[in-house]
Amino acid sequence: MGEELLVNVTPRETRAALLESGVLQEIFIEREARRGFLSNIYKGKVSRVLPGMQAAFIDIGLERTGFLHASDIMANLDGETTPPINGNGPVDIRSLVSEGSPVLVQVVKDPLGTKGARLTTSVTLPSRYLVMMPDKPTLGVSSRIDDIEERERLRSTMELLLPADCAHGFIVRTAAEGAPLEALNADMMFLTRLWEVICRDAEGGAVPRLVHDDLPLTVRVLRDLVSADIERIRVDSDSAFVRMKKFASMFLPDMEPIIEHYQSRRPIFDLYGVEDEISKALQRRVELKSGGHIVVDQTEAMTTIDVNTGGFVGTRNLEDTIYRTNLEAAVAIARQLRLRNLGGIIIIDFIDMVDAEHREQVMALLDRSMAQDHARYQILPVSNLGLVEMTRKRTRESLEHVLCTPCPTCKGSGSVRTAETVCYEIYREILRQHRQFTFDELLILAHEDVIELFLDDESAALAELEDITSKPIRLQAESLYKQHQFDVVLI
Repeated sequence: MGEELLVNVTPRETRAALLESGVLQEIFIEREARRGFLSNIYKGKVSRVLPGMQAAFIDIGLERTGFLHASDIMANLDGETTPPINGNGPVDIRSLVSEGSPVLVQVVKDPLGTKGARLTTSVTLPSRYLVMMPDKPTLGVSSRIDDIEERERLRSTMELLLPADCAHGFIVRTAAEGAPLEALNADMMFLTRLWEVICRDAEGGAVPRLVHDDLPLTVRVLRDLVSADIERIRVDSDSAFVRMKKFASMFLPDMEPIIEHYQSRRPIFDLYGVEDEISKALQRRVELKSGGHIVVDQTEAMTTIDVNTGGFVGTRNLEDTIYRTNLEAAVAIARQLRLRNLGGIIIIDFIDMVDAEHREQVMALLDRSMAQDHARYQILPVSNLGLVEMTRKRTRESLEHVLCTPCPTCKGSGSVRTAETVCYEIYREILRQHRQFTFDELLILAHEDVIELFLDDESAALAELEDITSKPIRLQAESLYKQHQFDVVLI
């Protein structure tokens, strides 16, 4: 069984799921209230220039200003390199932009957490088979196309199509493998016209403003994800089905027949078990079929993944048990990175293996499993501490950040103070109040677990406090209080 693409559309949210052999591999979510900004092109205004950071903050009309580093600022439009300051060394950001000046930028990374969007002035325009780089005359072929003859065919075809005086560059995408000359030419003409429209729209007008909006998710997945491996595309919306069929007829005629309108009463994601898989992807612990498990912890700086044998005892010896668990974990980790859209620095703690050949095979399997990932990644050799360090590029929020918010009780720490700790905090508060104020009676308002502890294990300590203060202390459980919340009321 090959790949399937499922598209679920509701009035305020669109979701697309990519399945391989019936197993969910990637999920894409776009909400009307929080549409992503990736690949959007804006006419912005420089709000601040920070020479110390070699960066500028650009107002593009969003809640937070975008971040533009000097390395992301394109050289002069004629292709010449901007002269460095003092004749050598890095280019001074102040020689490239100035506060208040307008600038045409593209979003290369959505706002993540408290950070604004990452911007670049090197605009790229993708189509089905090509990526256009305006004003940067160069020609490249995707490294994912392994066949040397096919790479040469695509390169020579593009050289034949490109005019001698063409000022734009193109990269041939992986989807172009086997594409005829006519299809490549149609894409090139389309991108050229699109850039002309963008340049015309960018002239004059208000600043900041949106100049070019990327395609909606329903069409974007056709452009970016559909390949020869896709056997069926199912969509449960009438309007989305019509739009996807129209787009396919223009740009993907071979794929148009496999687009189906799903009309059953049962939700399409329920039919394929996608909803359950999404719920599992939000949990820390991922069970392996053998009985082992992996634990995924996502933090601000990095993601850590720990592999454990769990209930898997094996049938031969300890080394074999560890080896088999690590092999299964390598496949599961590659899938979880795609499914959860985890990026940045990733540290994997496989179970220690004595056999060097076993370590090599586990690393080779991890690399093969990651080969299907659409995001760029890099896997480093096993460190001296036995850890696998890797990076994965992420341009949009992780699944957890899209669907979840930090716990209002623990504030995202993953833990809360115990009832015993809260009891001792209340003791200290009572003594503090006793030294500062006069009162006739004390009332403690707290979570029911804290009150229960006062009446049981801490009853002697409570009686001692009454002796110290010479005042009666009443207890009252509050069902709406969190475990760490309490009030000491003086009466």
